[in-house]
Amino acid sequence: MACLEPAASFGLCTGCHDELPWNRWQCRQCRQCGLPLAFPDEGLSCGECLQNPPPFSRVIVPWHYRFPVDRMIHRYKDSGQRAFAKPLLKGLERHLSELLTQQPDQRPDLLVPTPMHPARRRARGFNQASDIAEHLSRALDLSWSACISTRTRQTRTQRGLDRHARLNNLAGIFRIVKTPPPRVAIVDDVVTTGATVRLFTKALKQAGAQEVQVWALARTPG
Repeated sequence: MACLEPAASFGLCTGCHDELPWNRWQCRQCRQCGLPLAFPDEGLSCGECLQNPPPFSRVIVPWHYRFPVDRMIHRYKDSGQRAFAKPLLKGLERHLSELLTQQPDQRPDLLVPTPMHPARRRARGFNQASDIAEHLSRALDLSWSACISTRTRQTRTQRGLDRHARLNNLAGIFRIVKTPPPRVAIVDDVVTTGATVRLFTKALKQAGAQEVQVWALARTPG
């Protein structure tokens, strides 16, 4: 996870970097939720998005949430070892930079990290979503704010819950305290079932956002 070679860039050499579990961009993922697909098709949506279209326009994620990316993110957010996040942050930054150069009309007005309950933030010491948003803000010259939304209560862990259970667990959890601009990108570390970003997107749209993207480091493969 950190090869320590002299030629390593942000903790990973070229070989280690190339071996990360890449989500093969537009041709091998659902065009809306970013779910990895078995067959390349640039305009394909997954079954879930066809049956239950998400409120966000698209999810942008460079990697699958599996080894070693899952371990790197775990060490980053649960143990505060930011060195494990550096190559992932740089990779996300580079991908987004290329994408926004090709599609400047997709540039958001504001980056909004998924909010964390204050008690959980005190226990962890930081909100990884805010950490990622701040990095992308500096690198891509975009505004970001953690002040337009809050979590109204703590929830039990989402790990091990299916999408329906996650939605029930998160019901009514997001409160928007400032009017968002028209174009927003939600920033988080991992997209799993998409329940969290669905509810957060709905809250942002009800408060005035018109178009919402989701930017994250990794996507659970299925």
